[in-house]
Amino acid sequence: MPAPPKPGRLARMNGPGEDLSPLVTVLAAHAGPQAARHRALWAFDARLAHVARTTSEPAIGQMRLAWWNDVIDDADARKGRGEPVVDALRATGAMTAPGLVAMIDGWEILVVEPDIDVEGLRAYAIGRGGGLFRALADVADAPDWLEAAGQLWALWDMAGHVGDVALADAALALAREIAPQMDGARWPRAWKPLRIVATLARQDVLAGRRAPLGMPRALAWRLLRIALVGR
Repeated sequence: MPAPPKPGRLARMNGPGEDLSPLVTVLAAHAGPQAARHRALWAFDARLAHVARTTSEPAIGQMRLAWWNDVIDDADARKGRGEPVVDALRATGAMTAPGLVAMIDGWEILVVEPDIDVEGLRAYAIGRGGGLFRALADVADAPDWLEAAGQLWALWDMAGHVGDVALADAALALAREIAPQMDGARWPRAWKPLRIVATLARQDVLAGRRAPLGMPRALAWRLLRIALVGR
């Protein structure tokens, strides 16, 4: 969840053709009739992560991200046809979701910035996290607390996937600064998957923990508790 990405800068994240992470699979299962749409949006985020992880030349990375902007803007729905994530976004109606372009802009920070400072981290979080949460919630004008939840999640996720300890610590520090903006959040039932992952991320951020890799047993139990009792 630093540019130009160097080997080891971003740890293992799902790439093209790979299954979604166990955490995302659980979250999508809580989306009910919107599960396929949620999976498509998470797959889109994973595809952008793959670009950031595998790009060593910023200009090439920008071209790869620009291709996705062209796909989103293609009113004829021809560009990218046959590409699995593109097809899934179109089939589920997620291609028109608010926030997709913002997600690309957020990931671009990690592709082009030689050194990422606090403002770069904030721009990344606003773009990737805020954009993804707007897309999943399907609201263009999201409440401030939902935007904050998305930003906190993106920083927590990044902290668990970067090899740079200082950068991970900076991401967690910014996430802790953002956390109070989630106070008083009232989650609609349809946003349950977002509530679950935002609560999980906030708990870890306040405890100084990075996002875990995989699905440890302790994480599975925490997800179940949050889903059932909300905390």
